[in-house]
Amino acid sequence: MTKFPMTAAGYAALADELKHRIRIERPDLVQRIQQAIADDPNLVENSEYQVALAEQNVNETRIAELEDKLTRAEIVDVSKLSGNTIKFGATVTLTDEDTGEKRMWQIVGEPEADARKGKISVTSPIARALIGKSKGTTVAVETPGGAKAFTIRQVEWSEDKRKRREQV
Repeated sequence: MTKFPMTAAGYAALADELKHRIRIERPDLVQRIQQAIADDPNLVENSEYQVALAEQNVNETRIAELEDKLTRAEIVDVSKLSGNTIKFGATVTLTDEDTGEKRMWQIVGEPEADARKGKISVTSPIARALIGKSKGTTVAVETPGGAKAFTIRQVEWSEDKRKRREQV
């Protein structure tokens, strides 16, 4: 079984979603299906039943996916990492060489990646270009929008620092 890295926060978020889907959504969907059957036993033409059944299938698929991800997760405690070289878990501040725009990214596991929240997958083009580099280095990245150059301004290891910076 292939393990993949994940931060403790990412693991907790997936575990919370799994718990919600099992304890809240699953019983709600079962109740909706039972109510739809009680209202109209002709299941072929019962649209409420068909919709609830489809939603139940989506929920059960997501539950199986979450269970698989959590089983295969290798939790990395980011707070115990340090150094000047970028690797999994690092929070990196970059400056876009073309626009001067500063961006902050944390390199995380694929299941927890969310670019809108500043978390990029360790397998993304930007993360792959950054791994092994250090502060002051300029890296070239081939993005879907074309080639970009970034200068590494900061490498940090605590998720708490990232949260404080977001609040500023």
